[in-house]
Amino acid sequence: MTSHFEEHLQHDIDQIRDKVIVMGRLVEDALRGALYTVRDQNRQTAYSVILKDRYIDDLENELDHLCLKFLVKQQPAAGHLRLAYSVIKINSQLERVGDYAEAIARQFLILDDMDWAPDYEASGAVIETTIRMIHNAVQAFADEHAELAAETLKMEKDRIVDHQRAQILTDLIREHSEGKLSSEALVPLMTIANRCERIGDQAGNICEEILYILTGEDRRQEKKHIIRVLFVDEHDACRNQMAEGISNALGLTRIKFSSAGLETESIDPKTVQFMAEKGIDISHQTPSYIDQILRPEDYHVIISLSEATEGVLLPPSSKTVSMTWHIQAPSRVEGSDEEIQTAYERTFQYLDTHIRDFVQAILGLDLNTREEDG
Repeated sequence: MTSHFEEHLQHDIDQIRDKVIVMGRLVEDALRGALYTVRDQNRQTAYSVILKDRYIDDLENELDHLCLKFLVKQQPAAGHLRLAYSVIKINSQLERVGDYAEAIARQFLILDDMDWAPDYEASGAVIETTIRMIHNAVQAFADEHAELAAETLKMEKDRIVDHQRAQILTDLIREHSEGKLSSEALVPLMTIANRCERIGDQAGNICEEILYILTGEDRRQEKKHIIRVLFVDEHDACRNQMAEGISNALGLTRIKFSSAGLETESIDPKTVQFMAEKGIDISHQTPSYIDQILRPEDYHVIISLSEATEGVLLPPSSKTVSMTWHIQAPSRVEGSDEEIQTAYERTFQYLDTHIRDFVQAILGLDLNTREEDG
């Protein structure tokens, strides 16, 4: 027979679990609404997604309150303690996915006001992928299905959504450079693709929490100390791309580098060629707009590469570090081939030195002797 205490404990646990499932279904419905919005080009559906986001916000607050009340009242241990703490994180991650669905709907409304009808097929396809991931994550939680959570986490690890997003951005930049797509339309379409990438990340985070609840295995450790660094420049075509390429070539797992510009254009061909000569392939990199940075507080460090971008993204919180590296943009240098080559070499050496010093200061390792960043 179960005791009175055990009955109350199980009742509280069931209540929390039920709220998570309801929250998950609301978020999945929001994503489906975003999908129908772009596929059917339906303004009413877009408005519905935006208006219903407040229900997700309200439920987030309610679930947080339930978890905190549970911790104080029951003082749980072991598995029950893991459940409460992980649900608080899952709750926050689901709420963010709801925000991303709302953002997609809002970007559609911006596009719909333009005298131009974009092709939403690629956007719809990547949204479908994120819906499948979120659905599986919520189902894994509801059924306590560790294998399903692991399978969904593998989708995030395999960067399926990232690859879809990269292809979309590549196609959009090409169309923009060919004059087939206006800058006004480019930004919202790129933002939709970027929001989908973040949804995929959140689905992976949720699955890690589920596996922690079910198995006690903390797969979250490798993400706990990941530092997100953003390079900012006037155009995300030369210095930014060099910095991102140099950084990613270091093969670090604990620091994630990305870049964005006040304006965007195709990557400078000379920059691609120069970096290839250095053994770094940046031809697959895709320029991004600063306007696409929905949550600048997600970045730990923001590095401006020109005076024009200083203060554009002010530190949104005390945890964000802002700094400026002053270096000439070699793509703007005029002169002989030798003078231009020298400008590229000077910029490369400056960025390479500063990035290595920056990484060594953060991770406390010598990049010239390390085998891994562990």
